[in-house]
Amino acid sequence: MAGSSCCSFGYTYCPDVCPTTLAELKVVMEKLNGQADKVQVVFVSVDPGRDTSEEMQKYIERFSPSFIGLSGSEEELAPIWDDYGVFREVVERTSETNYIINHTARVTLIDQNGNMRLSYGFQTPPEDIAHDIEILLNQ
Repeated sequence: MAGSSCCSFGYTYCPDVCPTTLAELKVVMEKLNGQADKVQVVFVSVDPGRDTSEEMQKYIERFSPSFIGLSGSEEELAPIWDDYGVFREVVERTSETNYIINHTARVTLIDQNGNMRLSYGFQTPPEDIAHDIEILLNQ
């Protein structure tokens, strides 16, 4: 049986929300009582202008070597953002490479069949997410 996924969107230059979310997802994985190998955490860039695939993977591995970081061109990522209802807006631009991106701060739980099952707001307790994942894995 294929596993489930926790998908989050963000960027490597994010000053607060993204590192917090990824740290919380690390805690989620630690709370899965031996089932973490059945769950894949995926972090998808909302900043293709700065986040190369290599930079995304290097960044995400600071949280866990099992996490996957994905990037691509804006043309490749835009349909994914749309499918997941991800809002993104470049703000506070001081130069071509120095800017902040406001973006949707949610974690989406995807079941073994690839269906979006649950969506969690920023700072949902890791215990709650782990509990839901365990239920989903045991269905």
